[in-house]
Amino acid sequence: MGLTAKRDDDLDGDLQDLAARCLLDFEKFIDNAYPWGLSGTMLEHHLEMDPWQRDFARSISEEVRGNAFDGHTPVLPVLRAVSKGHGVGGSVMAAMLVNWIASTRPHSQGVVTANTSTQLETKTWAAVRRWTKECLFGRWFKVNTQRLYHPAHPESWFCSAQTCRQENSEAFAGQHAADSTSYYIFDEDSAIPEIIHTVAEGGMTDGEPMQFRFGNATRNTGSFYECCFGKQRDYWHPMIIDSRTARFSNKQLIQRWAALYGEDSDFFRVRVRGLPPRASDLQFIDQDRIVEASRREATRFTDDALVIGVDFSGGGQAWNVVRFRRGLDARSIEPIRIPGEQTRTTRSALLAVLADLLADRRPERKVQAMFCDSAYGAPYVERLRSMGFHTVDEVTFGHTTNTEDAYCLNMRAYMWKEMKEWLLYGAIPEDQRLMDDLSAPGYHLNPKDLLVLESKEDMAARGLASPDDGDALALTFARRIVVSTNPHNRNRDAARRERLRHPRVAGGPNSWMH
Repeated sequence: MGLTAKRDDDLDGDLQDLAARCLLDFEKFIDNAYPWGLSGTMLEHHLEMDPWQRDFARSISEEVRGNAFDGHTPVLPVLRAVSKGHGVGGSVMAAMLVNWIASTRPHSQGVVTANTSTQLETKTWAAVRRWTKECLFGRWFKVNTQRLYHPAHPESWFCSAQTCRQENSEAFAGQHAADSTSYYIFDEDSAIPEIIHTVAEGGMTDGEPMQFRFGNATRNTGSFYECCFGKQRDYWHPMIIDSRTARFSNKQLIQRWAALYGEDSDFFRVRVRGLPPRASDLQFIDQDRIVEASRREATRFTDDALVIGVDFSGGGQAWNVVRFRRGLDARSIEPIRIPGEQTRTTRSALLAVLADLLADRRPERKVQAMFCDSAYGAPYVERLRSMGFHTVDEVTFGHTTNTEDAYCLNMRAYMWKEMKEWLLYGAIPEDQRLMDDLSAPGYHLNPKDLLVLESKEDMAARGLASPDDGDALALTFARRIVVSTNPHNRNRDAARRERLRHPRVAGGPNSWMH
């Protein structure tokens, strides 16, 4: 008679026995706690875990047995780092770790985080919720969008989802389980701020602590790199997982990437082979730059043009986003977001919004240029022009004209490159959606040494959301706009702006006014 056929009281007794047997054996837990091969479950077509996952679980079990935690004398932390290609099952393993620790260690306390709130909500924590439902021990716990906990001990026996923003670093402090396990799980760890790791170290001082890091090695510097490939690797026992060897990865997609980028390209090294890039950070815009821009005071000048970028949705999960920028200030005017589903069948509402913006003649809201993504925006541009609005322009992201001088493959790469430079001096809002979008795309250089920004299609294949807010802000850099005003003010403000933006000679080839 299987566990699922027993009465609740008998079942709980059997589960307690199984939990005791799995206390020192993560591999046994995975083999027994999930419905491998059972029809109607997520594992219907899988009889066992991937070989790399088995090796990972076995190594942890061996270290836990060696530590022999007695319930009160602190032991050395269990540390593991996994640098992986795309689609190997890292989020699944993170979820199973949460289930194992929570089920076998009463009053354990954990934190799960990821590089962005989108990754945390839709991938990492979503996996925790999903696999808890599949787990035999799931009936012991309550799990919601932010927390997994034992209902009888919600304050001492839990695992919580926390964003990794630097301002949230205190959420990683003060976690102690002297008679149990305090643990931290970091997903897409390359892009997690170092302060988060530093604060989390405080939870490693007592009990049976554990810490796990998963991610693509998008950087060849930083803490994750050091754990997997640098001076800390002897402590972290890293595993390097090539997507081609994993059972669950998308082999057709990998073949396409090999053809597009080459197997020795930085893109393929990071996304498939689990290796760090040779050249530099594969994340095009670094997190520090984004955070500083969100904290910087917004400044503007009398001759700054108000520029609007509009990224249109084709429907589905993507959004129609309107973003505003006046010189160094992309914060003061709130963005406009309209769900793609609302404009799939009718465009009139969004058209009215754009027309109202262009018709506004108030000095502080007069639009000097509106740049629209041509993919889904061409009908809007045509209609707005027919209505007499001549400051609206269509931008083709894949267009190559005038971008080669800037060492960019196309307009999308050019606009993002301009935006990246601007972020050193400009101000953005503390808008998590925008900040996530700005940090999401990767990049590489093609054989002609031209900048190629990761496509939306490749981002979607990695499980990332469409960077609608990022593209909308990038569109404000499609062309440099200067408004003619009083010559004295214009010259004064242009000089001040040049000193802020570039420590170069004003009027040079890279200047604002060029």
